[in-house]
Amino acid sequence: MVRVIQICLFFIAGLFLISACKNERKVDVSAIKLDIKVERFDKDFASISPRNLATQIPLLQERYDPFFSDYMQNMLSVGNTADTNYYSNLRTVINNPDYNALKAEVLKTFPDLGDTEKKLTQAFKHVKYYYPEKKIPKFISFLSGFAVQVPIGNNYVGIGLDMFLGADSKFYPALRQSIPLYISRKFTPENITPRVMETYTREELFPEPDNLKTFLDRMIYNGKILYFMDATMPEIADSSKIGYTSAQMEWCKGYEAGIWGFFLENNLLYETDYMKIQKYLTEAPFTPGIGEKNDSAPKLGIFSGWQVVKNYMDENKEVTLQELMADTDYQKILTRSRYKPK
Repeated sequence: MVRVIQICLFFIAGLFLISACKNERKVDVSAIKLDIKVERFDKDFASISPRNLATQIPLLQERYDPFFSDYMQNMLSVGNTADTNYYSNLRTVINNPDYNALKAEVLKTFPDLGDTEKKLTQAFKHVKYYYPEKKIPKFISFLSGFAVQVPIGNNYVGIGLDMFLGADSKFYPALRQSIPLYISRKFTPENITPRVMETYTREELFPEPDNLKTFLDRMIYNGKILYFMDATMPEIADSSKIGYTSAQMEWCKGYEAGIWGFFLENNLLYETDYMKIQKYLTEAPFTPGIGEKNDSAPKLGIFSGWQVVKNYMDENKEVTLQELMADTDYQKILTRSRYKPK
C-alpha cells in the first residue's frame, strides 16, 4: 500500500514538474489596469453625408487627428487636409458604389469589436507587464479600399477592417493580382490581434536594426519577434503568430531537423547576399527547392530562428525577456541555444 501511494505521489509530482516547466514563463497580468477600446472611425466616417462635408469633416478631424490626416492623405489618397480642396475628391469616394458596397460589408461583418478588444487588452497587458513605462497607443478602425492593413502613426495603431473580412470574402478574388490567395487567406477576424501585435512589435518596440548582415542575424532577429509574441499572446496558436496554415505548421514541425540541415549543408547561416536568402524570409505560397509537390511552408528562416530562440531561453533560464530583446549578439544566442533538432 505504501509503495502504491509512493508511486502515485511520484507520478503526481512528475506531472507538476512537467506543468511547471511548460508554464514557468507565463505571467499573471490580472492586476494590470487596462481596458482597450477600438475607436470606430469607420462607423463615424460612414455616417458622413456628401452634402455636409464642410460642417461634419472638421469635427471628425478634430476628434481623430493625427490619424485623420494620415488617413486622408496616405491611405485614401484624396489630398492634403490643410487645403479643403480635397473635399471634392472625398465626395467622389463617398459616392462610389464599390466603396459603399465595401462599407456595408465591413459594418455587417464587424457590428462590434468586443472580442477583438478583449484579446488586444490581454496582449497589451503583457506588454505593460514587461515594459510598464510603455504608453499604450489608441486603436482606430477604418477601411481604405485595401490600401493598408495595420498602419502605425503618432500614438495610434490603425486596424483596416476591410483586410480582415474573412478568407472567403467576395471582395478578395478580384484583388488576386495585387493580393494573392496565400496572403488574403489570412484576412480573417481572428488574425486582427496577431497582426496588430506583430506590427506593433516590429515597428514600435523593436524595429529591425540596420546592421543585420548575415542570414543568421535575420533569423535570430525574427525569432526574437516571434518569441515576444509568444510571451504577449500565450493563448494564440503558433500558426497564427507566424501566419501559417495548420498544415504548414505541422510540416515545419515534422521537418524541423531537415530544414536546419538544409541551411547548414548549403552554408547559408553566414550568407550576406540577400538575393540568396530572401526566399527563406519573405511571404510566399511555399519555399522553392525544399519539400515535395510544393508542400513546404514559407519563411523557413524565420521559423528556424524562432526555434533557436526558444531553445536559447529554455537553456538559459536566468535570461529575462527584456534581456533577450535587447541582445544583438546573434552568434552567442545560437551557440548558447545548443539547437540541434532531431
